Amino acid sequence: MNHSKVTLVGAGPGDPELLTLKALKAIQQATVLFVDDLVSADIVAFASSKARIVYVGKRGGCKSTPQAFIEKLMLMAAKEGETVVRLKGGDPFIFGRGGEEVEHLKAAGIQVEVINGITAGLAAVTSLGVPLTHRQHAHGVVFVTGHAKPGDTGTDWRALAATAHSARLTLVIYMGVSGAERIQDELLSGLPAATPVAVIQNASLPAQRHIRTTLGRLATDIHLSGLASPSVIVVGDVISGLAQAAEHPEARRTA
Repeated sequence: MNHSKVTLVGAGPGDPELLTLKALKAIQQATVLFVDDLVSADIVAFASSKARIVYVGKRGGCKSTPQAFIEKLMLMAAKEGETVVRLKGGDPFIFGRGGEEVEHLKAAGIQVEVINGITAGLAAVTSLGVPLTHRQHAHGVVFVTGHAKPGDTGTDWRALAATAHSARLTLVIYMGVSGAERIQDELLSGLPAATPVAVIQNASLPAQRHIRTTLGRLATDIHLSGLASPSVIVVGDVISGLAQAAEHPEARRTA
C-alpha cells in the first residue's frame, strides 16, 4: 500500500499569529517544505532546523517556478518517503493552485491533505476594521482574480458589476493592481462611480499600506499612492465603514 503523502498548508496572509494550530504542527513536522514566494520568513522559521526548504516562488508579473516542475518535485519527495509540506500564502484553495496540485498528486497515487489558511482578502478588510458582509450593505461576497492566464479572456467584469449592483455584493479582487484601469472601466458599466473602494497592500504585515477611494478614481489613486503587488482591491458599500472606524479606533481594537 502506498503511504506517500503531501500536505498543502495555507500560511495565511503573512502574520505568523494568524496560522492555525494544525498548520503550525504540519510545518514543524515536515522534512521538506516547498515554499511560495509570498510566505513570510517568520512562518518559514517554524520549520525544523533539519528540514529542507525549497523556494518555488510564484508571483504575478515576475519570473516564476513552472507549475509542472513544482508538482514533479513534490511527487519525487513524497515517493522518497519525505514528510512533504507545500506551503502556500493565504489559502491553498483560493487562487493558490491547490486544486491543480491535488489532482496531479492524486492521479500519481499520492495521498493529499489540505489545511486551510486565512485568505488575504479577508485579512485585509479585517485589519481595517470593516467586514466583507453586512446586513445593511452587502448580502454576499465574491472572490475574483484580476489576472487571466494566457489565452483566457478572464473575468466578465461587466456582468459581474451588474450582478454585484443588483445583489448587493462585495467584490474582492486578487492580482488586480496591474489591470486596475481596465477593471475600473468595465465595472463602471454596472456600478456607480461613487462606489467605495479600498486597496490593501501586504495585508496583516508590518509593511501593510492601504488607500480608501472610489471606483471612479481607482486607477488614478493606485498610481498616486504607489501601491503595488501583492494587493487586494475591495469594492463595495462595506468600505464606507472605514470612515467610522477611523473616527472610533477603540472599537477596532476591542472587536
